[in-house]
Amino acid sequence: MNLYFRLLSYARPLNARVPKYIVLTLLSIIFGVTRLTLLKPIFDVLFDQLTPEELGRYTQKPDFSLTIDYVLHWFYYYLNLWEINYGTFGALLFVCVVILISSLLTSVFTYLSNIELAYIRVQAVSNLRKAIFNKVSMLHLGFFTNERKGDLMSRITNDVQEVEGSIVNSITVFFREPATIIVYFIVLFALSVELTLFTVLVLPISGYIISGIAKRLKKKAKESQESLGRIVNMLDETIGGMRVVKAFTARGFVFDRFSKEVDHYGDVNIHMARRNELASPISEFLGIFFVVGILLYGGSLVMNGNAALDASEFITYIAIFTQVLQPGKAISKSFTSIQRGLSAGERIFQVLDVVPQIQNKPDAIALNSFDHSLEFRSVSFAYEDKRVLKGVNLQIQKGKTIALVGPSGGGKSTLADLIPRFYDPTEGAILLDGRPLTDYDVESLQRLMGIVTQESILFNDTIFNNIAFGLPDAKEEDVVRAAKIANAHDFIMQTEEGYQSLIGERGSRLSGGQRQRLSIARAVLKNPPILILDEATSALDSESERLVQEALTNLMQGRTSIVIAHRLSTIQHADEIVVVQQGRIVERGTHAELLEQEGLYKKLTLMQTV
Repeated sequence: MNLYFRLLSYARPLNARVPKYIVLTLLSIIFGVTRLTLLKPIFDVLFDQLTPEELGRYTQKPDFSLTIDYVLHWFYYYLNLWEINYGTFGALLFVCVVILISSLLTSVFTYLSNIELAYIRVQAVSNLRKAIFNKVSMLHLGFFTNERKGDLMSRITNDVQEVEGSIVNSITVFFREPATIIVYFIVLFALSVELTLFTVLVLPISGYIISGIAKRLKKKAKESQESLGRIVNMLDETIGGMRVVKAFTARGFVFDRFSKEVDHYGDVNIHMARRNELASPISEFLGIFFVVGILLYGGSLVMNGNAALDASEFITYIAIFTQVLQPGKAISKSFTSIQRGLSAGERIFQVLDVVPQIQNKPDAIALNSFDHSLEFRSVSFAYEDKRVLKGVNLQIQKGKTIALVGPSGGGKSTLADLIPRFYDPTEGAILLDGRPLTDYDVESLQRLMGIVTQESILFNDTIFNNIAFGLPDAKEEDVVRAAKIANAHDFIMQTEEGYQSLIGERGSRLSGGQRQRLSIARAVLKNPPILILDEATSALDSESERLVQEALTNLMQGRTSIVIAHRLSTIQHADEIVVVQQGRIVERGTHAELLEQEGLYKKLTLMQTV
C-alpha cells in the first residue's frame, strides 16, 4: 500500500479533485441503485399488489429522515397521486419517467466522475514522468555507465504508462467498486435481512480465490516490465548502430537476440494472462452459483409465505444482486493491471531513489568568475575498484593552455571530467581560486566551462537552436558571430534554410567536420573562461581537421584551456604539456623541453612522424 500511495501522491494537488470525484461517484451509485429499486413499485402497480391499507398510508407526505423508508414513502405518495388522477397506466408512466430521470442522472454523474478521474490520472502521470526525467538529468555520469539507456527510456515511457492504468484501476477498485457494493448491500439489507446475511456468508469465498490469483501475478508483472526494458534497449542499440550491423553482416545475429527476448516477453505475458483470465470465469461461475443459491433460498421463503419478503421484493432483490456481481468482476479484472502498475512503480522508484553522488553542500557558494588558478592536490580516482588516477598534482594558471597526452586508458579524460565535477575525486582535492570545487554550487561551476568532445553531441533541431543550446535568450547576431569564429558560417549559409535548417537526429545531415564546428560554435557562444577539449579533432579528415583546428585556436584565445590530444602536432604550442601514463603524471614541460628529455613524449612524437 505504501507504494500505491506514493504513486498517487504524484497526482497532487488532490484536495480539489478527490472530494469532487467521491461526491460524483456516490451520486452516480445512488441514482443507479434507485432505478433498480423502483422495480418493486412497477411490479406492485402491474400486479396490483398494494392493499387499500398500504395505499392509505401513502396519502400523507412523509416527515424528512435519512432513511430508505423516507425515500420509498415519498415515491409512493406521488405514485398514489398519479394513480388517483390518471389511473393505473398513469402510475406506471410515473414510475417509468422516474426510472428514466434516475438513469440520466446516473450517466451524467458517472461521466463527470470519470472526467475527475482522468484529471487525477493525467496529473499523476505527468508529474511522475517529469520527476523521473528530472532525476535522471541530475544523476552523476557514473550512473549511466552501469545502466542501459534503453531500459531507462522504458522506465520513463512504458513503466509510467503502466502506472497510468494502475492508478485508474486502483482508484475504482479501492473506492468506486467497494462503494457500489456497500450501497447495493444497504438496499439489499433493507429488502431482506435474512437473505442478505446468507449472501454475505458465501461471498468471501470468491474474494479469497481471486486474491490468491492476484498474489501470483506481481512477480511475473515485474519480469514482464524488465523484459520490455531490454527490448527497448536492443532497439536503441540496433537502430543507433545500424551502420555497424550492416557492415559486419550481423543482421541475423541481432535478429536472433531480439527474437529470443520478444519470445520471452510473450511467454511471461501468456503466463500472466492464464492466471488473470482465470479470475473472470471463476467470478462469473461463483456469481451464478450465488444467484442460484439465492433463488433456492429466497424462493422457498416466498413460497412459504414469509411475511418479510413478498414476490415483488424478491424479484427486485435478484435484479439488484446481479448488479453487485458487476463491480466484483471489475475488481477481479483489474488485478493484472494493478500488479503490472505496481511492478512498474517499483522500477521507477529504483531510479527516483538513487542518491546522486554529486550534490551541493547546504552552504554552497555561487561561482561567478574564474580569477587565478585551478589546482589538483594529490588527486586519486577509482571507478568502483579500478584505480584510474594516482596522486596527481597539477596547477593550471588562468589564461594558460595545458595539454594532456599519453597512451589510451592512462586517465586523461578522467582528469578532465573531474574539473566540471562530473565525478568527485576519491582522494585529494581540486581547488579553483584556492577553494575546493565541492564548496561551489555545481551548476554555477559548470556555467564557467565549455566542453568540446570527440563525439559531437547535437540534437534533432535547427542549426540556430543547436548553437544557442542552453541559452534561450541568445540573439541572432551573437549566434552568427559564434558560427563565424568556429568556421561554420559559410557551410550553414549553403544549407536550404540557413540557420533554421534541421540537422536530423544527432546531426545526421551534416558531415563530421560540420558537426564539430557547430559544437565549437556552441562553446564560443557560451563564452566560458575555462575550456576543455577532449580529442576534438581526432576523428576528422585532414581538410576538416584544418578548419576545426583553426576554429579551436580562435576559441582558445584568452581562455584557460585543457586540451586532450592524441595527435601531438595539434598541441605543440601549448604553454605546458602534461604526459599521463597509468594514472600518474610522468613528464611535463613545453614541447621543446619534453623532446630533450628522451622520455615517453618523445617516443610518442617519433611514432606519429614515422
